[in-house]
Amino acid sequence: MGEIEETIKEAIEKAEESSINSRVAIIVSLVATFMALCNIKNSSMIQSMSRAQAHSIDAWSYYQAKGTKENLEKNTIDLLKLQSQKVSDVVLKSYEDRIAKYEKEKEEIKKQAEGYEKQYDEIHEFNDQFEITEALLSISIALFGITALTQKKWLFGFAVLLSLTGVVLGTTAFFKISLLGEWVAKLLG
Repeated sequence: MGEIEETIKEAIEKAEESSINSRVAIIVSLVATFMALCNIKNSSMIQSMSRAQAHSIDAWSYYQAKGTKENLEKNTIDLLKLQSQKVSDVVLKSYEDRIAKYEKEKEEIKKQAEGYEKQYDEIHEFNDQFEITEALLSISIALFGITALTQKKWLFGFAVLLSLTGVVLGTTAFFKISLLGEWVAKLLG
């Protein structure tokens, strides 16, 4: 009777191992697929962040150029006033009008540059969320590999928990729902 019990016990253990390995294989393939989709979206976001940052830098450079022109006009007025007391009011008015134009243009450019900076920050928030998603899913895949070797059910459960957390973070990032606070961005940045 002892040999029969032992044979049955071995068969049950092999069936359990096969069951865990099957679950691991299915979950790893699903997690890896989701991770690939998140990676594609994250790459797209990185490109958008780069464009927003380039536009912001261009706008601030344009803003500075307008400021330089404005200062040149102001200096020209000062020089004209110093050189001759008989400077035409029409000439002074034309310089003052250009200064006012530059001030107005600078304000518009400043708003545009700040808009690009805001766009960058908004995209960056979800970029962080995708990066944390990828980290969690990578760790869970590694843990699933160890689970397949050790057949530890508690490790399988922990790996599933990490996977689910990663999937929730990734899914909400796709829908632009932030689950990470500003503190996480500061921690990562």
